[in-house]
Amino acid sequence: MCESLFTNLSPFASLFEEQLPPWSPLMKIKNYFSQLEIAPIDKIPTGVSINSPAQVWMGPNCVIEPGVVIDGAAFLEAGVTLKSCSYLREGVLVAAGCTIGHGAEVKHSIVLNKAKIAHFCYVGDSIVGQNVQLAAGVKCANLRLDEYEVCCQLNGKKIPTGRRKLGAIIGDGVKIGCNCVISPGTLIGKNVITHPLCHIKGTIAVGSIIKA
Repeated sequence: MCESLFTNLSPFASLFEEQLPPWSPLMKIKNYFSQLEIAPIDKIPTGVSINSPAQVWMGPNCVIEPGVVIDGAAFLEAGVTLKSCSYLREGVLVAAGCTIGHGAEVKHSIVLNKAKIAHFCYVGDSIVGQNVQLAAGVKCANLRLDEYEVCCQLNGKKIPTGRRKLGAIIGDGVKIGCNCVISPGTLIGKNVITHPLCHIKGTIAVGSIIKA
């Protein structure tokens, strides 16, 4: 399933295994940080709040604007931009060339190369593929209102994930319009496009166009 959603997993390929469910990489984030052999940051950028500097790794040419908050472990590959007042927490992996917009929050998630998460988005317990664009105000909900276990639809079957919190698994090249809401456990195939103000749930086939 991962192969059908993502084409470039660098530098996080070790987290993805084809025979495992597409949400399984999220369960390996903590272990990924424990095995990093590079040095964490030694200088906090001006105006930025980093609660645990020893758990934050940052590649070259990153742009971290004033007002950014990083709470817990985070790995930012080269050329990542964090716009003002964005908030990363509870273990976030961000690949090269990504942008996290003003006021956006990313929690315990994996963001692959050149993804753009616009201002005022929320991405919780999710995987965002390469070249994905989440327009302003998109919410990847990660908790059912009844707080029961999140299930996913795979091959027409309802599959328990073993997770109380699970957001969206979003394949490469997806474009989500402004102020869409993505339900917990949603799987979105490559190159899907959605109009603004949509509610997205279930499993969305490759190349679909979703209208409100």
